[in-house]
Amino acid sequence: MAEPSTKDKAWIMFDRILADAAPDGDHTSPWHLVNENREYGADLVTLERLLGVPLALKATVTSGVPALALDVWLSYELRRAGFAPDATWPRGTHPRIIPRPVLNLLESLPRRDRAAIQERLERKSSIKGVTQASASILGKNYLKQVDVIMTDWATGPEVLISTKRMDSSYGKNAPNRIEESYGDAKNLRQRHPLAALGFVMGLRSDILIKDPLTFDWLVDLVGKLGQEDDAYHATCLLLIEYGAEIVVDENDVEAPAELITTPGADPGEDDAVDELESIPEDEIAARLATLPTVRVLTGGEVPSPLDPSSFLATIVNRTLDGTPITMHRQARARRKNPVQPTQ
Repeated sequence: MAEPSTKDKAWIMFDRILADAAPDGDHTSPWHLVNENREYGADLVTLERLLGVPLALKATVTSGVPALALDVWLSYELRRAGFAPDATWPRGTHPRIIPRPVLNLLESLPRRDRAAIQERLERKSSIKGVTQASASILGKNYLKQVDVIMTDWATGPEVLISTKRMDSSYGKNAPNRIEESYGDAKNLRQRHPLAALGFVMGLRSDILIKDPLTFDWLVDLVGKLGQEDDAYHATCLLLIEYGAEIVVDENDVEAPAELITTPGADPGEDDAVDELESIPEDEIAARLATLPTVRVLTGGEVPSPLDPSSFLATIVNRTLDGTPITMHRQARARRKNPVQPTQ
């Protein structure tokens, strides 16, 4: 048995938080009527709880957990919008990435055979060529790891969202993150022009005090990344506020994802195949009960086009408007019938 990593513990906590937000998989609709206008309302309460997990675990940026909280939330929001639960990656259950044909095969098997295979899928962290912990997709010139995906062999990619997270060293990290994001957009957009392409950057709110010039520069460039004809269709800037007593290592810099997969390897393949050791229930419950307080700041410093609700509305609308009306029926029904305001 492999010792649970910080990411293993984070996944369990993420899953518990999403189970609270969507009991028995019943997701609330994000569409609401506001002054007789249909608007998308992002679930920021759930996002704030998810963002508290890496702080509770003292997870470093290099562990991937802080950025993973954003990925988990965005995939959850796509499910809230009404897209099929197994179509959005990372999925809400382990394995996080698994092709739909494999799930169709499982559903067609006799119960005994299905149970045995499903148990193996759930016990292994990944199985070569079948399940992965992360997904890579071919762009114009190279394979690129993409954080949130909705795809199928019949349709190709429909949603591709990349995320970045910065909690320190803004002046040092920002140019690299923007340069990477710009290149990723060009690479993916030119091979998949019909996919809804998005970019989300999470920033600790102390950037407003520590480096306001870099913040203004990021607002300008992240906004422009969503306006060019051959870049992203939508971009988002999240200001994340948490306690000043929580110290972040200034040298803890997120390493760029691998751009080119090793020749002969499967795209997105995860080499780890160890069985995972179970994590004590009381440890997870204690962590969840004492999550650090996190707030996502909206309005004010962040322009409305970069707001998370505006971002998600653009991604969902583009996906629905670019596919036949016979597809994504639940998502269309939710958009067509927004929740009426309470009296």
